[in-house]
Amino acid sequence: MLVLVAPGQGAQTPGFLTPWLELPGAADRVAAWSDAIGLDLLHYGTQADADAIRDTAVAQPLLVAAGILSAAALGDINPGAVAGHSVGEITAAAFAGVLDDTAALGLVRKRGLAMADAAAVTKTGMAALLGGDPETSVAHLEKLGLTPANINGAGQIVAAGTLEQLAALAEDKPEGVRKVIPLKVAGAFHTRHMAPAVETLATAAAALSPADPKIPYVSNKDGGTVASGAEVLERLVGQVANPVRWDLCMETFKELGVTALVEVCPGGTLTGLAKRALPGVATLALKTPDDLDAARALLAEHAGA
Repeated sequence: MLVLVAPGQGAQTPGFLTPWLELPGAADRVAAWSDAIGLDLLHYGTQADADAIRDTAVAQPLLVAAGILSAAALGDINPGAVAGHSVGEITAAAFAGVLDDTAALGLVRKRGLAMADAAAVTKTGMAALLGGDPETSVAHLEKLGLTPANINGAGQIVAAGTLEQLAALAEDKPEGVRKVIPLKVAGAFHTRHMAPAVETLATAAAALSPADPKIPYVSNKDGGTVASGAEVLERLVGQVANPVRWDLCMETFKELGVTALVEVCPGGTLTGLAKRALPGVATLALKTPDDLDAARALLAEHAGA
């Protein structure tokens, strides 16, 4: 059984979309999405620098577009389950048929703008903790006023809060934590700082007509498998101001009997976590179209195509 997963914000790098636009019809497809959401995805995916694509309002639609584009390049595939990390959950909703591509990109555009507005209220950020005991780390973060915004498993927790709180964390790491690494994001996502974005996203979601997932959809909220399109949307809205439990998603992958995991473009983060938390599971990250043949072979072996 194979699970198809989509990364979250921070996975983007300058020019990462360039090789994918060489695939037949890809540039036209991205251009149409750009027109639909009022954002030049072609420019940001090929020419913009790291600071420009760090902007929440840009990064989020860019990641969803890249994920949908790279998954489509695999052809007619049949994964056993889909999931996404944070904004990658919108990409996964498109994989599962809950939203069509244009609706998914329209929703993520509104999500990115709303979260950027919320992030502008107070200077906040996020940082990954490597190593340490999760319970000890969570207690330490709460003592500093920080939120464990992403509990990713494999010994990784992401803290979120004000820049002052993150500076205090760098000086006072939890026992056993080897490193505190600032992330390439522009706010304290999945915390109370994002509460203003929830209402905006709820209004946007209410205008959509979701279908029920055609493929089991594993949710960040609690690792549960969601069978209703309406519930997928409800969870996408609430997720903005609540922690991502990727550790529980990976526990569900184990329970489902997953034997392989493919991470869509710009892959790498989730496959890295899977290598540590899911021993024996074959993993592959789609970084460029050169990875497509290997991914198709993995799909044929573990999922059927």
